[in-house]
Amino acid sequence: MRLSTKDFSLASAFEADFLEIDLALLAGLGENRARVLAALCDRPVYGVNTGMGRLAGVASPASSTHQRNLLIGRAVGGPPWLSAREVRWLLLVRLRHLLAPEAGASPALVTFLVDRLNEGFTPAVPRTGLGSAGEIIPLAHAFQTFLGVGTVLVDGVETPASEVLARPYEPGLKEGATLIQGSPLAETLAAFALTEVRRLIDAQTLAAAIAIDVLGAPQAIYRPSLAGDDRVLRSVLCEVGGLIHGAVERREVVQAPVSVRVAPRGIAHLTRVAGELDEVLGRSAPTDSPVFLDGEFVSTTGFHAVELGLRMDAVTAALVHLGEVSVQRTHRLLDERFSGLPAQLAMDPGPQAGLVPLHKRAVGELHALRRLATPATLGSVDTSAGQEDVQAFAWAAGNQLRDACARMFAITACELITGSQARWLADGEGAPGLRAAYERLRTLVPPVAEDRSLGPDVTALTAVINSASFAPFRRVTHSEESLHPREEVHRAMEE
Repeated sequence: MRLSTKDFSLASAFEADFLEIDLALLAGLGENRARVLAALCDRPVYGVNTGMGRLAGVASPASSTHQRNLLIGRAVGGPPWLSAREVRWLLLVRLRHLLAPEAGASPALVTFLVDRLNEGFTPAVPRTGLGSAGEIIPLAHAFQTFLGVGTVLVDGVETPASEVLARPYEPGLKEGATLIQGSPLAETLAAFALTEVRRLIDAQTLAAAIAIDVLGAPQAIYRPSLAGDDRVLRSVLCEVGGLIHGAVERREVVQAPVSVRVAPRGIAHLTRVAGELDEVLGRSAPTDSPVFLDGEFVSTTGFHAVELGLRMDAVTAALVHLGEVSVQRTHRLLDERFSGLPAQLAMDPGPQAGLVPLHKRAVGELHALRRLATPATLGSVDTSAGQEDVQAFAWAAGNQLRDACARMFAITACELITGSQARWLADGEGAPGLRAAYERLRTLVPPVAEDRSLGPDVTALTAVINSASFAPFRRVTHSEESLHPREEVHRAMEE
C-alpha cells in the first residue's frame, strides 16, 4: 500500500502486507523539517531545549541525547502488554500524526517507522498503570525500542530490543518529544472497541428478535411509527420488525415482559452513543505539543483525550444496560410461565437441569459488567509536582470498554443458546426471517437433549459472534426510511 497523503486509511494500512511512503510525500516532509530546524533558535522550545513537566522551565541542551533521555527515562510501565494487533494499530496512528506538517518529523523517522511496521516489529507497550497527563509512559515504552532500548515481543516472548533491531534510530531535535505526545493508545483501544460494539449491536438485535419470536410476544409495540422522530430507534424497529415478520403471537400473552419490549430502545441507545464515539474518533486535530504552526512553536492540549474517554465511558454504560436487559430475557425464556415450554428448557425437567446453569453464567458476567459502569475518565491526581494536575485517563476508559465488550459477548452467547434451545423445543419453525439464524445456531451449538457441559459452547459461540465472519441475520428493509442502525446514526448526525 502506497501512502501518498497524511490522511491514509488506518484500516487499509492495518491489513496491508507492505507499506510504502510516496517520494513526493517524503520530499514535502523534508522541506517542512528544514523549516522546523531553522525556526529552532535560542528561545525556549518545550521538550527541545527545556525539560518536560515540572522541569519545563529548566534549560537543557538541544541535542539527540536529550531526545533519547525523554524516551528512556519515562518508560516505567510493565505487563500486561498490548497485543501485537493493538501495537500495530497504535504505530499506524502515530505514523499518521507524524505525517502532519505541524509535527515537524523528519523523513528519516517516518521511513524508519514504516520499515518497522513492514517487519512486524512489536514493542512491549503497557496496558495499565499509566498515571501521566496524556500517554507519555506507554509511548516511551513503544519508541525507546527504536533506540535499541527496552523490550519487544517476538511471537509473544519478551525480547530485548537490542537483539531485534539491527540499526537503532538516532532521534533528531524535537523527535523524541514528538513521539511521546498525543493519545494514540486511547485512539487504538477505541477503534478496536467500536468494531466489537458493532458486532454486539447485530448479535443483540438477533437475540431480541429470537426472544420475541419464541415467547410469541405481541408485535404491535415494534411498529416503526412508535419511534416518533427518533430515526435511530425507527431504524432498529424496522430491523427487528423484519426479523419477526410472520412470527406467531400467542393469544394468551397480553403483554410481554419489559425486557422483551424495551430491547429496541436499548439497542438504539447503544447505536447512538457508539456513533458519537465514532464521530469523535474520526476528528483530525494536532496532537503534538508543541506544534510547528505558522512558523512558530505552540503548545497544545492534544494529549488530553477527555472527550474520547468520556464517550467510551458512555458506551460502556450503554452496554451495562443492554446486558441487564439480555440477562432478564434469558431468564424469561427459561421460565415455563412465560414461554409455555418445559421448565428450564430441559427435555426432562427435574432429572435434568436444562439450561438454567447458563443463566447463572450470564448473571456472573453481568455482575462483572456492572462494576465497569464507573467512569474511568474521572479521578485526576497531582503529578509532576503539580505541573500536571489533571489526567484524562482515556486509555483506561478504552481498557474498560474492551472488558465490557468481552463480558457482553458472553452474555449474548448465553441468550442466543437459550433462544435456540427454546425454538428447538417449541412448535413450528419460527419467523421466516430468523430461520437461517436458527439453523446456524444449531450448527454451532447443537440442541441440548440431555445435560452436558455448556462452557465450551459459550466460549465457541462467543468467538464466532465476535468475528468478521458472523452474519447472524439477513438485512431487512420494510420501508424506504429503514437503514442499518450505524448508517442511520451517521445520517442523523450529518443533519
